[in-house]
Amino acid sequence: MMAANIFYFIVFPGFLFTAVVGLLVSWVDRKITARIQWRVGPPWYQNFVDFFKLLGKETIVPRGAGRIGFLFAPLMGLIGVTLVSLILWQMNLNPNRSFMGDVIVLIYLSILPALAIIIGGSSSANPLGAIGASREMKLILADELPFIMAIFTPLVKIGSLKVGSIITYQLNHGMMFTHHLSSVIALVVAFLCMQAKLTLAPFDIPEAEQEIMAGPYIEYSGPLLALFKLTRAMMLFAMPVFLITIFLGGMQFNGWASGWSIVKYLVILILIILIKN
Repeated sequence: MMAANIFYFIVFPGFLFTAVVGLLVSWVDRKITARIQWRVGPPWYQNFVDFFKLLGKETIVPRGAGRIGFLFAPLMGLIGVTLVSLILWQMNLNPNRSFMGDVIVLIYLSILPALAIIIGGSSSANPLGAIGASREMKLILADELPFIMAIFTPLVKIGSLKVGSIITYQLNHGMMFTHHLSSVIALVVAFLCMQAKLTLAPFDIPEAEQEIMAGPYIEYSGPLLALFKLTRAMMLFAMPVFLITIFLGGMQFNGWASGWSIVKYLVILILIILIKN
């Protein structure tokens, strides 16, 4: 049992699976963005090259930085998004593995990457990093409450706090947003909040390259920066799956449902990219 849990966390559907798909999805984002801007865009393996190149660079801790927070923050965000993906895919592949209150656990875990940015930026001893961390904190205060309310709307409708219950309900009755106007509104709100959680335009104020360069990431380099970039790529994969699980019938992989699941994800991803651009 322990060996199986380690495999789930490290390989599938945990870290390696989410990291590889996340980097590929991030490439799709860059490629579509390039086409919109009349550019060719990078090859499919570019994100992998960038990631491994950063792993080989030197890690520099700024003088005066809070060493523990500065070094721990990237790992904290990576663990958070890995657990989000692990739980979501476990529930989608087998709804019976769901446990009471798992949706609350998912909401808490999805905040960890943002908290990691705040801790990292605040610990960097750089005023621009501190400004970026402050903006990330304000963004959390703005988007988390409506996101939580939106996620809980369909859960209240079915009277359960289990992800498995809402997946089973949608398998039997169809996608959640087709039943109630409130679920449609909740889906729109959750989508916009997801855009903010991903810190993509128009909610990219923590980085704001034109003002504060890289914001909270300004002092990061080498493997630590690689972990932050990987976390963002993994979030771009995990958060749309979260929305699909709650509102759009979940991710099913049996027969024709496999293609339909991929289509749902791609539609969400393309909408994210179009809004970003």
